[in-house]
Amino acid sequence: MHPNVRYYMYMVVPISKFRKEIFSLAEAALSGTPVEFTHKGVTFKVIPEKPMDKVKNITPLQIVNPEYSLESAAAEMRTEMEREWEKDWSQL
Repeated sequence: MHPNVRYYMYMVVPISKFRKEIFSLAEAALSGTPVEFTHKGVTFKVIPEKPMDKVKNITPLQIVNPEYSLESAAAEMRTEMEREWEKDWSQL
């Protein structure tokens, strides 16, 4: 019976592959992926001593164009809306 490694939920690999991929498996454990291996019928779980802050790894996205003024856009929209209201009111 070969000792096995279990990681990425259901994948089981030989212990030699675990040894070969130990750095990528450590990274997987850091990112929250369960990493386990078995040896002589005993299951070992690889977990970080301190849990990683998942929010820290989020890269912020630029949602609003910094060169575009929201205030001027709101003023433009208000002017356009008033123009449309006046047009509708004139038809009453």
